[in-house]
Amino acid sequence: MKLWDKGFSTDEKIDHFTVGNDRELDLVLAQYDVRASKAHAQMLGKVGLITEEETQALVSELEEIAIAIEKGEFTITSDFEDMHSRIEFLLTEKLGDTGKKIHTARSRNDQVLVAMQLYLKEELTTIKEQVKSLFDLLLGLAEKHQSVLLPGYTHLQIAMPSSFGLWFSAYAESLIDDLYFVDAAYKIADQNPLGSAAGYGSSFPIDRSFTTKQLGFETLKYNVVAAQMGRGKVEKATAVGISGIAATLSKLALDITLYMSQNFDFIRFPNELTTGSSIMPHKKNPDVFELIRAKCNKIQAVPNQLILVTNNLTSGYHRDFQLLKEILLPALQDAKACLEIMTFSLEQIQVNTTILDDPKYDYLFSVDTLNEMVKSGMPFRDAYKTMGNAIENGNFKPKKDIQHTHEGSLGNLCLDDIRHKMNAIF
Repeated sequence: MKLWDKGFSTDEKIDHFTVGNDRELDLVLAQYDVRASKAHAQMLGKVGLITEEETQALVSELEEIAIAIEKGEFTITSDFEDMHSRIEFLLTEKLGDTGKKIHTARSRNDQVLVAMQLYLKEELTTIKEQVKSLFDLLLGLAEKHQSVLLPGYTHLQIAMPSSFGLWFSAYAESLIDDLYFVDAAYKIADQNPLGSAAGYGSSFPIDRSFTTKQLGFETLKYNVVAAQMGRGKVEKATAVGISGIAATLSKLALDITLYMSQNFDFIRFPNELTTGSSIMPHKKNPDVFELIRAKCNKIQAVPNQLILVTNNLTSGYHRDFQLLKEILLPALQDAKACLEIMTFSLEQIQVNTTILDDPKYDYLFSVDTLNEMVKSGMPFRDAYKTMGNAIENGNFKPKKDIQHTHEGSLGNLCLDDIRHKMNAIF
């Protein structure tokens, strides 16, 4: 059954090409289509387009379909194009002509829009909560290890003293920036498109404010053409949100793989979090973090993929939009998986507390030693030259009892202030 069926058959090759993997993806979105259909049926009853008895029958049957979806018993066989046609068939099968009335004053265009936006709201909320859990863990690790010094690098060259407190809390605060983008995506998704129909509204006297309230949207996407133009935009906004998180996780994963190597030996993990080699018995490979890095790099490509699909399309519906689901839905699942496994793994991190005992790190303290000369009255540039000569001649003696006191430095991490910034988002 196809909602656009006019009584003649479509070539099987055309059908397979146009439907693609929509049936599989729609199993994820079906529960949201049912929720929107319930609100739509209630609205049709409210404005008198169907009777109260028909409204109750539709709502009751939709609730049964929702239960089947939750139990994993809902299927979309090859006889049906998508979730919309399958759900309408089930309603018609049980309710006869009443089931056929569910599509009054709507189109598959606004159906998929509202289902996608309800889905994205939930996914973004889940991701936001996962980010908060990782944030809390990172701040806890920063507090626990704030006094353990760590080499800081620029150009991958030994630069200045850092600390595990500074390292962990840097990633924690970076996640706050990522959530600003997630919140922006949520705000875009939180506008009800239902009632825009095929993109030009309806001659039926529908009540779009009613469905907005019923579905828990903050506001209505008022202009029906603008609602349809949101197709692609809300997906891109979501992709930008999760790509920011992915960038942070990818960088953290790279740091971890580097710091785990024997050449650095800054951190370790229990054996069960590493993998071995088929021929080298000494290996403890950071496969988990390498896969996080790779998956997150894939996620960072998603906004560009969506742009290339939707770019230069006129207003109104285009079948190109169908491909957005197969790009975005797997990316969301990968983002959640990466957040989960990163949090799980970092709970078991072990830090090396004696890294800077190695004399090769003495040059980390050159700037702090130079600064002591400046504090004694020597002009900075003269102190810089004096220190450079001492290093060149092998006469450098590092001052290791450093004191960094300004906000955000290793001696003043401002963890409570960072925590306050995050709490302001929730």
